[in-house]
Amino acid sequence: MNGSNQAMANKAVLLTGNQAVAWGARLARPKVVPVYPITPQTPVLEQLTEFQAEGQFDAEIITPESEHSVMSACIPASLVGMRVFTATASQGLLLMHELLHYASGARAPIVMANVNRTVASPWAFWPDQTDSLSQRDTGWIQYYVESAQEALDTVIQAYRVAEQVLVPAMVNLDAFYVSHAMEPVLIPTQELVDAYLPAFDPPHKLDTDNVESWGNVVSQEMFFRHRQDLGEAMARVPQLTAQADHEWAQRTSRSYGVIERYRCDGARTVIVTMGSMCGTARDAVDLLRDAGQAIGLVKVRLFRPLPTAALCEAMVGVEDAIVLDRNYSPGHGGVLHQELRAALYGGAATPRIHGLLAGVGGVNVSPRKIVEFVNQTRHAEVRAESQWVR
Repeated sequence: MNGSNQAMANKAVLLTGNQAVAWGARLARPKVVPVYPITPQTPVLEQLTEFQAEGQFDAEIITPESEHSVMSACIPASLVGMRVFTATASQGLLLMHELLHYASGARAPIVMANVNRTVASPWAFWPDQTDSLSQRDTGWIQYYVESAQEALDTVIQAYRVAEQVLVPAMVNLDAFYVSHAMEPVLIPTQELVDAYLPAFDPPHKLDTDNVESWGNVVSQEMFFRHRQDLGEAMARVPQLTAQADHEWAQRTSRSYGVIERYRCDGARTVIVTMGSMCGTARDAVDLLRDAGQAIGLVKVRLFRPLPTAALCEAMVGVEDAIVLDRNYSPGHGGVLHQELRAALYGGAATPRIHGLLAGVGGVNVSPRKIVEFVNQTRHAEVRAESQWVR
């Protein structure tokens, strides 16, 4: 960092969530960055190209003709041993779908920021997490962040975890509420990040001096073992995420955990949600606590792999869990609602789980509206299907 940027690292600066993502990528030192612009992700690419023009970002930025081609460039770059970053949103992520499977199967630890946006049709540009949640079976680690600061820190932490298990990672932030909202962000020094994030040096890579066979057709037994290996790698992610977060906190005093429990001591009812709605839910919890109600918040930061053990522990003693989903899976309901039901099934923690489709398509959900949801929902009849609320 030059002198002005070093001074910037020692104080809070106003950044949007997109700018914070770009700073996280810059500090992680990727060498190859294929990106295709799409609203509301475009400012990430703009900020990275500005860094490069200023001589502060030593990476090959590639702008192919589509997001499918973007991921087609990311995978081989990662497989030759380069650290790779990309970013997308909504339809762009959907266009990558085929290659998301290939990236995880190839064990390419790419880190990608996805700005959660509605998927067509109808055409819209509002915050909605259906785009990334529809990719939950592609074998990517998935983080959901609440703020610009968490976005910057999580991009760096994602590299730390992804490169340990050789599994790609997706950092998701809500469109506009996080991507374009400006807030004070502390930028760590390059020296701090370099000490935290070792250089990428995979045990296997495409190397003409050390020839290996890649891309062959395999037998049923080999494919079976390969998927087992991927599953074992995923199973390590919650512990490695907690460890990476703990070590980051030691260096920066900022910690996010795998899940976060806010004012949950003695709580008989908890709100469960992800992304920017967590900030709104905190205010709602404060209002309810001020009114004498034992309410808490469980924020899910790591969604894939789902941290089942941590969620089960968080639900011990809870009578009602009210899940707020900013997504909708037709014929299934709220994705987090159904995932939580599956995680707790047959376990010791047996709260009543209520699923509310709140904020789908970017509909504004205020703290007082969440208070209203809580007062109407807890102790109500539990339904397997998610309920639409506004």
